[in-house]
Amino acid sequence: MHQSREPHPGQESPIPPALPVPSGRIGAQRPAPVGPDGAPAPADGALGRLAGAVDQLRRQLDEAQAHAAGRSVVEMAVGILVERLRCGPTEAAKQLHRLAEQAGSTPLELAAGLVNQAAADKISEAAQDFVARAADPADPGVGVRLRNTEADALSGSDAAAAARAMLEHALRPLGAVAVAIWAARPDLSLALAGSAGFTDAEARRWRHVPPGVATAARRALDERATVAYRTLADAAVPSIGQHETGGGRIAVPAGVGGRLIGVLEVCWGGELPERSQSLQRQFEALAGLCAATLETWGEDAPDGTPATGRLDELARLVDGLLDPCMVLEPDGDAFPPRFVIRHANPAFVDFAGRPTAALVGSPLLEAYPLAAREGGLLGAVEDVHATGAPFRDPRMPLAALVDGVLLSADAYVSVSRHGSFVTVLWRLADNTPKIARLLHHAQRLGRIGGFEEDLDSRQVVWNDTLFELYGLPATARPIALDELAEHAHPDDRHAVDRFLRTLLHHRRPASTAFRLQRTDGVTRHVRVVAEPVHDHAERLSAVRGAYQDISAQHWTEVALAATRDQLAQTEQQAAERHRLVRQLQHAIMPPSAGPRTLNNLDVAVRYRPAEKDHLVGGDWYDALPLPSGQVLVCVGDVAGHGIEAATGMVALRNALRGLAATGAGPAQLLAWLNSVTHHLTDNVTATAVCGLYDPERRRLRWARAGHLPPVLLRNGNAECLPQVDGILLGVIGRADYQESEVELRPGDRIVMYTDGLIERRDQGLHTSLANLVALSEAAPRAGATALDAHLDHLLRFSGADTDDDTCLVGFEVR
Repeated sequence: MHQSREPHPGQESPIPPALPVPSGRIGAQRPAPVGPDGAPAPADGALGRLAGAVDQLRRQLDEAQAHAAGRSVVEMAVGILVERLRCGPTEAAKQLHRLAEQAGSTPLELAAGLVNQAAADKISEAAQDFVARAADPADPGVGVRLRNTEADALSGSDAAAAARAMLEHALRPLGAVAVAIWAARPDLSLALAGSAGFTDAEARRWRHVPPGVATAARRALDERATVAYRTLADAAVPSIGQHETGGGRIAVPAGVGGRLIGVLEVCWGGELPERSQSLQRQFEALAGLCAATLETWGEDAPDGTPATGRLDELARLVDGLLDPCMVLEPDGDAFPPRFVIRHANPAFVDFAGRPTAALVGSPLLEAYPLAAREGGLLGAVEDVHATGAPFRDPRMPLAALVDGVLLSADAYVSVSRHGSFVTVLWRLADNTPKIARLLHHAQRLGRIGGFEEDLDSRQVVWNDTLFELYGLPATARPIALDELAEHAHPDDRHAVDRFLRTLLHHRRPASTAFRLQRTDGVTRHVRVVAEPVHDHAERLSAVRGAYQDISAQHWTEVALAATRDQLAQTEQQAAERHRLVRQLQHAIMPPSAGPRTLNNLDVAVRYRPAEKDHLVGGDWYDALPLPSGQVLVCVGDVAGHGIEAATGMVALRNALRGLAATGAGPAQLLAWLNSVTHHLTDNVTATAVCGLYDPERRRLRWARAGHLPPVLLRNGNAECLPQVDGILLGVIGRADYQESEVELRPGDRIVMYTDGLIERRDQGLHTSLANLVALSEAAPRAGATALDAHLDHLLRFSGADTDDDTCLVGFEVR
């Protein structure tokens, strides 16, 4: 072989300054405007000359880019020959040209082949597959196109340059007209890192795809596989360029080291060409190049949208902080910006006690709505995001609403901007020494000892109280959990085994009580509670918990057992009281009353008391002819159970009877009844529905105070009457109620009822009302045609499971 020869000073470069580029394949020039005869199109004055100069410069730039890409491939091939032939660069370059002449190919084609052979990557696989199939002997090869694409893309300055290189070198020969490089974001959104072949307006419109939008790229990420559409228009899938290039579309996931970080999406003007293994290998090779592009330039998306790499880098930075810190990002271009919590570091502790997973991905004002208060956290974040000036407050009040409860804390807060992201670091007011002392005294007074056991190293840590509880010196070896049964009373070892099985095998928090037999012969009654601790891989790594000496509590319970006989007498008295309440209800409202005729209205009632005496409530009904000739029908429910609810029911029922004699309408009656409930009773609230029926006009006027709407059955079809507004009785001293009127026909049947008829613990109110409507329609078909039978059918098949009182008033127009 040739011996190594180094070039002399001043010797010519071993690589030609420019290589011939096959036309139509690499760096194809844009044609100049031509007229009908093939001559250059005429241009008017200076504007035409300027357009011609711009077009010429663009062609020169394209040619320079193509030459640069080819030169990079040749340089790589020369390096391979230097290593294999053990010669200098000049000799290697000459060998490359001689070998190309002997093979009847260009130096660029031979260089691409050498690089493919040495690289053994996806580009090489695509090239070898293409050669094996001999797809086009006249084509210089897939390898040349892909290597030029790789060289041009990696020599660019951003992902947009990589997209242009892929389109011009590798995809246009396949008929593609556009390409998009998507970056996958941690919140399951997509960012357009680079594109080529689309208009600027279309690229700006698709710069950010929110989570949950089922684009072709999103589907490729979710399925972790290539997704193809013969035509995007027929598939009805939203994606970039859907109105410009609605033809074939293919999306290939791009990943590094098994981690998907983006998607390569290729677009055709017409139908998707027939897919083959060769084409698939080319797309996978380009997707690998796409992943390398995102790893290199993912931080600088051309549209200004922060990409995955920048957030990942910032997340790694804040993860190293010892104080709680979260990363915020403005969502979209809205003003004022809407900030979303994108990341929280491992040290992050929500001062309201919520888990970190429940906050990441939520808008800042959704997680901390009180941050919008004047001088609050949101104002500081907005100022820092707008100006870039860091913010510090040694004692900022923080507040959050959790389940309607206001939780607050004071903290040192630091806010700073990093690109378009904002980091918020807080350190709760340093009361650690004081809290530690309080905790120590609380453990001493409660005789509580804490422990933590590392299941990997078998190291057990106890506090001082636990050594005292076990009667051991502070220098003794702590007792591990698997030895716990040996120190328990023999009769309690089964309970201890069940506790350990739940904790260690089922990996759930557990607790138990047992008798601890100490080495000094003393027996203590102890309760232990513990929880499993999982590492980042969800593997059980440790157990932590606490022991409490409940000996005093145990002996107290023994003493209390002696008083249970005395309590039995009290329970008998309470049972007698409940029986009296039930008798009071039955005296006022019999469980059933047959149909009675009031003018041209048949009225029937049913009352079903609670099954348990202590649940006897304040449900009531009434049907009364008035001096005006109208008929009063009403149903109500006083909140609560027992004697208080029953006496409240009597007061409201009698009050409404008296008020109805004034001739006022149902809305006015409820307004007066609300004042009675608010001022004349002791903390009583109630619901009610009140109706006045006019026999001459066959019209029902009705109003409701927080009660369920009546059900109308007409010609076999049932429906709830449209609800009108009305607040509960007794909540406020003065309230107004709406009134509605419905015209009834002969045969119409209306049922008023309390919630005990429909309430179920496993379904919502709307579902329960729908079931009642369906049950009302089914009653006549089941043979319950009479009014009495209809009410009995509703009681029998309602399916309520709350054991509450139930009242029904049914009336039918004759």
